[in-house]
Amino acid sequence: MALPSDLIRDCNRASLALLQANLSTHGILAASRTEAAAARRYTRIFGRDAAICVMAMCASDSAALRQGAVDSLQALAAQQASNGQIPKYVDPEGQDADFWYLGCIDATLWWLIAVDEVRRAGLVPATHWAGEVALAVQWLHAQEHQHFRLLQQNEASDWADIMPRSGFVLYTNALWYEVKKRHALPEAEATRHHFNHLFNPFQRDLPEYHRARLLRHYARRGRRDPGLYLSFVNLSFVGDEGDVFGNLLAVLFGLADEGMAHRILNTIDKAGAAQPWPVRVTLHPMSQGHPLWRDYMNRHQQNLAHQYHNGGLWPFVGGYWVMALAHIGRLQEAQHALAQLAAANAQDDWRFTEWFHGWTLAPMGMAGQSWNAATFLLAQRALAQAAS
Repeated sequence: MALPSDLIRDCNRASLALLQANLSTHGILAASRTEAAAARRYTRIFGRDAAICVMAMCASDSAALRQGAVDSLQALAAQQASNGQIPKYVDPEGQDADFWYLGCIDATLWWLIAVDEVRRAGLVPATHWAGEVALAVQWLHAQEHQHFRLLQQNEASDWADIMPRSGFVLYTNALWYEVKKRHALPEAEATRHHFNHLFNPFQRDLPEYHRARLLRHYARRGRRDPGLYLSFVNLSFVGDEGDVFGNLLAVLFGLADEGMAHRILNTIDKAGAAQPWPVRVTLHPMSQGHPLWRDYMNRHQQNLAHQYHNGGLWPFVGGYWVMALAHIGRLQEAQHALAQLAAANAQDDWRFTEWFHGWTLAPMGMAGQSWNAATFLLAQRALAQAAS
C-alpha cells in the first residue's frame, strides 16, 4: 500500500496530466473524450466546471494550462446571451451554447469568480472582458431581491440540477457574496447579513426587516437546529437535508463566523460524510414520499437516495472539504482528508470518477472528470499555504 505522501504526489501528477489531456482548442472539457462522455455532452466546456478548473490551471507552471484557462473563459464569454447570462456549456469549437431547462444561474457566478482569478494571476489585463462582466452582473442583479440582497431562482437550476431547492438557495448565494467581494459590487454586507439570518434561522438575534422575521419564523417552525445552514428557504418549503457543498462554500467565503464554521465541519464529520473518501453532498438523502420529493428526481433513476446530488459522494466537492478544513486551521485533518481524496481519484487505475454511490461506493457517472483534478490541486495548494 502506498504511503499517504506517495499517494498525494501521484495524484498531483495524475491531476495535471488529466487537465492537459482534457484541453481542447477552446478550453477545458468537463471529462475525458470517450464515447459515453460525448453522448452525454460531457465533452463540452461547462460554465461551472471550467471556471473551477480555471482557478487551478491559472496557477499552473504549464503554459498550456494557463492559456487553456483564458481560452475556457473566452469560449463561454463568446456565447454569452444578450441578457448577460453565461451558458451552461458550449461545444469544443466554442459554439452550441446551452442554458439548461430551468436556467443555470451558477454558471454566470462561477464565470465571474474565475475571471477575477485569471486577472489576479496576470494572465489578462484587469479590464479584460469588462463589457461581458458588466452584462453578467446586470443579469444577476435583475434576480436579486431588493431588500434581502439575495438571488432568487427556480428549482433544479444550479449544479444540483435534479434537486428541489428554490427561492433563496444557500449554494447560489454563497457564490453571489463571493462575486460581490471580488468585483466590489454594492450591498455585499447586506447580502452577508441576510444570508446568515435566512439560512441560519436558529440564532437568537432577530432581523429588522419584517418579511425576514416572518420567513425566519416559518423556516425554524417545528425544526431543530441541524448544525448547518439550511439549503434553501422559500415561502412554502425549506431545505434541511444538509447541503454539504453550499455549507463548505459559506465557510470558505467568510459567510460563517469562526464558531459557525467549526459547527458546520463538525456536523459533516459526525455524519461520516467524508468517509472513506470525501465527500457525500447530502447528509440526509430524500426518498420517495419525502415532502420535497419531485418526480423528476427519479429521471433515469439517477437521483434516488444516496445517488447523484441526493447523497452521492463527489470527489470534486471533497476538494472543498479539504480547503475548508485548512481554512479554519484544522491542518492535520486536512492533510488526512487530502490523502483520502487522492485515494478516491485513484480508484480503478486513476479513473477520476465523477461520483460514487453514497452507500455502496460503486463508481458512477463519467470517468476523467476535470474538476476532480482541479479541486485536488486547489486543495493541495490551500493546505500548503495554510501550513506555511
